[in-house]
Amino acid sequence: MIYDTLLVNANALLNLDDLQTTPNTVIGIKDGKIVLIEQARDFTHYKKYSSAELIDMQGQLLTPGLIDCHTHLIFAGSRAHEFKLRLDGASYTQIAASGGGIKSTVAATNLASHEQLFKLAKNRIQIMQRHGATTIEVKSGYGLSVESEIKILEVAKQLERNIPSVSIVPTFLGAHATPPGYTNDEYIDMIIEQMLPNIKQFTDVIDGFCENIAFTPSQIERLFECAVNMGFRVKLHAEQLSDQKASVLATRFHALSVDHLEYLSPLDVKYLAQSGTVAVLLPGAFYFLKETKLPPIQELRAQHVPIAIATDMNPGTSPFLSLPLMMNMACVCFGLTIPEVWRGVTINAAKALGIDKSVGSISLGKIADFAIWQSDSLDAIVYSPTDNVCSGIVKAGHVFERSSCHP
Repeated sequence: MIYDTLLVNANALLNLDDLQTTPNTVIGIKDGKIVLIEQARDFTHYKKYSSAELIDMQGQLLTPGLIDCHTHLIFAGSRAHEFKLRLDGASYTQIAASGGGIKSTVAATNLASHEQLFKLAKNRIQIMQRHGATTIEVKSGYGLSVESEIKILEVAKQLERNIPSVSIVPTFLGAHATPPGYTNDEYIDMIIEQMLPNIKQFTDVIDGFCENIAFTPSQIERLFECAVNMGFRVKLHAEQLSDQKASVLATRFHALSVDHLEYLSPLDVKYLAQSGTVAVLLPGAFYFLKETKLPPIQELRAQHVPIAIATDMNPGTSPFLSLPLMMNMACVCFGLTIPEVWRGVTINAAKALGIDKSVGSISLGKIADFAIWQSDSLDAIVYSPTDNVCSGIVKAGHVFERSSCHP
């Protein structure tokens, strides 16, 4: 076989269970997919392969491309002033009740043009890429009207078309907050009747915010029943501020993931295990809000629930663009191990998006989707994330140097 691209002399992370890397790895790529994984004895051994392009990785670490499975990165406006309010003692709930929070971002986003939102989001994505991200989930939810939610999803599609070095996975989050002039129930009606029929062309995944300051379990249940009947898959913001039994509800609909989970009861973890739902932990929001209630980590481990890690990139409660930083926070704040956080931003993050058959590990038949690191230690990348030793990424077999990911 003549390979399109042959990567040689890589120190590849082929085993996500124990994080053992394999030096002198040769990876053959054809039509964007991995068709060969071997360990070469020495450089002369490469001569037996034929390829259109041979790239010497010079012993650099090669890991699966990092996957950010929970972001809200398409928005306009700033909520930096809310940071000061929190430092002065205001709570998440108090800021939201005073007109801040999600609704303030909705107002700014609705005023922004398609072009402005695209430029802002593109800059954020390129920073995320320079920290190793090759796949990024992007939620709507800062529109709260048919037109504005579609505008956000159209921006997500344009980002996918215009940035070949990243995959964008759009998620519809209409049930993020309630716009002025509606009750929660009236707005859920509007989502079901007017939004869902119009957004299927952009995504088949919907999300919701089930919380004491957002939507009740019964309202989310009504939305999910209609959405699943229309062919959508579901995810849910759950148990961030209180135990609403939202995760249990989500598992009844075989949710891809439930996200946040600080207030998830250990007794309810079994439902996630039974449904195969991924637990997505968001240490950036935990840190930024100065939370003290920890997710039930030990029970998640005991029940073998896949744990993913994401940035939750958003303007109010987690304004972070680095997955390695989130890995560090997950270790320090939640007590996760280094192997757990590497799985959390690769194969388990892929499971949280329902794309683990194609990305998330370096495996035969999967897309050639990697991050390249100028480091000899996976531990060091987590230990000191601001060093940012990511030197480039590989997307569908194409190599993009770090410099090509600049805005």
